[in-house]
This record gives sequence, structure tokens and C-alpha cells, in this order.
Amino acid sequence: MKNLVLFCKSYKNDVLRVVELTKSVQKYNSDHIPFYISVPASDMDLFQEKLTGLTYTLIQDEEILLANPKHSIDLMHEMPGNLLQQVIKSEFWRLKICQNYVMIDSDAYFIKPFAYKDFMYDEETPYTVMHEGRDLLSFAARHGKHKIRSDFIKDRIQGQQRFDRSGRVYDFGPLPIICSSLVWKTLDEKYIATKDCSFADLIREYPNEMLLYGEALLKYTPIRLMPIEPLFKVFHYKQQYDESKEIGETEEVISRNYLGIIKQSNWNFGLDLTPKKKRNWKSLWMKK
Repeated sequence: MKNLVLFCKSYKNDVLRVVELTKSVQKYNSDHIPFYISVPASDMDLFQEKLTGLTYTLIQDEEILLANPKHSIDLMHEMPGNLLQQVIKSEFWRLKICQNYVMIDSDAYFIKPFAYKDFMYDEETPYTVMHEGRDLLSFAARHGKHKIRSDFIKDRIQGQQRFDRSGRVYDFGPLPIICSSLVWKTLDEKYIATKDCSFADLIREYPNEMLLYGEALLKYTPIRLMPIEPLFKVFHYKQQYDESKEIGETEEVISRNYLGIIKQSNWNFGLDLTPKKKRNWKSLWMKK
């Protein structure tokens, strides 16, 4: 069993994003950390074609789902895609490929060399992304986006209450985060089993896999907690991206504090397999 791998769950409309991500992994992966990509069985041929010449391991979503005896293949058709992907990302540990994995989304890409030490404190302890969300909340405050703040707090307090935790409100994302298989296993045995449900049932009820992971870690402490700030600079909204450009945040500047960048696909359409609007993705970032 490997100690650490990178893992991305994707699907056909994000295949061009995954190509860019995989190229960045191949370019900057100093310690040659294995990279796994999961897609539906029906998308396998497309991904193999588009990723020709790149280094990765492709697996089927169905294999991950069925690794949990409480899940059936029917979930592939019954569960909304935004929830299904959370289940698949969170159940990857069941394949027993690794002890820890960096959960990363298709719309991310690395911008500088990264190594094992960026994700692991020691052989047994992954870093845990854990903070108070001040970057996003500051953006919301500057632009009067009160709903962003209220939704952020409401969602995280619900996570705290689920595990009977009081105190400060924490965020455990955004992706990429480093997941310990032991934390997922503990959540399964000490929480989900007592509710007589599956992980898919839990996601339907509370659709935030990162908060479930983080709050379970704080509740049961199966591993040592070594908190870190987010690994990637994330642009949740195009207005954030435009603001960043205006103040001169080039990729070079961002690379001094972050390993990579995420331009979320809900506004950055340039790498959709079937584009929603014409947009030159390469021109979205003007490098100096």
C-alpha cells in the first residue's frame, strides 16, 4: 500500500481540464507521487485518448462505489452528479491503494514544484487544511456579498452540530485537501455505522465531504492534527479573479504562497468539452 497518492474524480465534460491538471502534475511532481484519476466506465475511452502520453492511472467510478458493500451500482443513475462525485472522492480509501491521498478537483492545476513534504508532516501524519475562511469572507465583506458569509457560517455550524462540537467555526477546504484513510475509516465505523446508513445516505443529508472529514477528525482524532492554510489559490467567483488581476497577482506572485490555482468551472467555461460560451482559456491569465 502506498503512503501517499494524488486523486482526482472527473467526468467527460471536464476532460480538457484534467489534461491541463495532468500536464501540471507531470511537470512539477518532484517526488513522482502516483496520480490516480477516476471516471465513469462510459468515459474511460475518452480519457485514455485525451491523456495519451501523460503519466497517470485511470480507474472506474463503479469500482470505488462497489468497494462499499452498502452501495449499489444504481447510485450511478439515481444520485445527482454533484453528490455522487462527493461519495466517490470520499470512498477512494476503500480500494486500499494508499494510506493518504490528496483529493484534487479537475479545475485545479499546479504552478510550481511540489513534493511529499508539502502534504505530509511525517510518515504517518498528513497535514490538515483547516482555517477560518477569511480570504473568502474578506472578499464577501469588500463587495457587500452578505449571502456568501451567511451561507458559509450556516453550513459549517451545521457540520459542528452534527458532531456535537462547540467553539470556533472552521473550514476544511477548499480542495485540494489531504485525506487520511484512517479518518474516513473512523467516520465509517464510529459515526455512519451507528446511524445504520451508508456514506451516500450521509452525503444526501449533508452534502459537504470536506466538512464531514474535518469534523470527524476533530471529534475522533484518529490522527495527529497538523493544520495548514489552503494549498491552492482559489477563485470561487470571476469577480475574485478580476480583482486579483487588477492588483497584479500573476502566477509568479501567487506561486510564492500557493502550490497551484483553481478557477472554478462554474464560471470558467473555456475548458468545457462542450463550451457554454466562447472563451480563450489561455488568455484568462496574463503572465508577466
